[in-house]
Amino acid sequence: MTTREILERAKAASALLSTLTTEQKNAALLAMADALVADTVPILSANAADMAAAKETISAVMLDRLALTEARIAAMAEGIRQVAALPDPVGRQLDKTVRADGLTICKVSVPVGVVGIIYESRPNVTSDAAALAVKSGNVCVLRGGKEAWRSANAIVISLRRGLEQTGLPADMINLIEDTTRQSATELMKADAYVDMLIPRGGAGLIRACVENATVPCIQTGTGICHIYVDKAADLDMALDIVDNAKMSRPSVCNACEVCLVHRDIAADFLPRLQARLCDPARPHTAELRLDTAAATIIDGTPAGETDFDTEFLDYILAIRVVADVEEAIAHIAAHSTHHSEAIVTADPAAAARFTAAVDSAAVYVNASTRFTDGGEFGLGCEMGISTQKLHARGPMGLAELTTYKYIITGEGHTR
Repeated sequence: MTTREILERAKAASALLSTLTTEQKNAALLAMADALVADTVPILSANAADMAAAKETISAVMLDRLALTEARIAAMAEGIRQVAALPDPVGRQLDKTVRADGLTICKVSVPVGVVGIIYESRPNVTSDAAALAVKSGNVCVLRGGKEAWRSANAIVISLRRGLEQTGLPADMINLIEDTTRQSATELMKADAYVDMLIPRGGAGLIRACVENATVPCIQTGTGICHIYVDKAADLDMALDIVDNAKMSRPSVCNACEVCLVHRDIAADFLPRLQARLCDPARPHTAELRLDTAAATIIDGTPAGETDFDTEFLDYILAIRVVADVEEAIAHIAAHSTHHSEAIVTADPAAAARFTAAVDSAAVYVNASTRFTDGGEFGLGCEMGISTQKLHARGPMGLAELTTYKYIITGEGHTR
């Protein structure tokens, strides 16, 4: 099916989905989750084919993003069930005003309509996006990367079967069949069919959407995330936080890419950090890219011109020694993508200054940046992490997939 045909069918389905009851949407979601689990074998088979084809073309950490297991499929299904259990975001009365003449003006949440999602090699995004779209009354048009197309297609087949089992049209969930740049460009310019476009991937994808899309576009994903270890930090806590933020899953956008260390504790902290992250007994060790001051304390790779402006998505951590919290804030302002930043400190004044001055979607005190996630924020899952300020910011859950309209009630009022 051509991209245009898929878009036409999606637009036609959106009129129905916006009028569904909460009960209808929840029944569909539960059926989608059951269908996903029931089709574990064909989904894993499709994923194995994707993995085999991608093995020589993408890095090991990106292969981990692509890989599915029985446990990951079960987790995807559980994520759908969690979305079903959340309150319906549609039809909420956001505001109500009764004018002096008796005219009643209500502001009510409504679905966006047709939401396009362009994403790369993460099959779980397929089920997350579909679940959030259905619950929020939107039709989704998914355009995955070629590395994960077989996996995404198998997932979508299951989800559409779940919709049909509850009497709803399968065209509420759509997957673009063409994985060339042509289809991405067509989706970016599909003003007549798509109401909002969400790119979820690397800097190149997001830049292409922002520069070329005529459909309203949400900037998401790119995460040059920082952790600042203050002079008043509990160093054991700081080690645990940096270890988790960098090493638990480096291929995701909420992983730490830059560690800033106060100069007063650098001589104590950096050798301990190196021992932790570079321990040869670990399954993976980190490469440390050091500024001049850090390089006088520990061994590592000298930081290059671009290392503090790179989303590594790998076991690489850039380290800089700073004079104080103000220099840390200034560095983040110059190099951050406004995703997630953290301070580790026992000083309330330093924490307050950092959280007030750092202009990112999520700012942490004594916690890992890895918590910037829809599930961790209680949203069930997320459509992406918005790094812009208009309409949505941070993890985009159900509420961020709605807009609003005004319903005005009178008694023969004229002006």
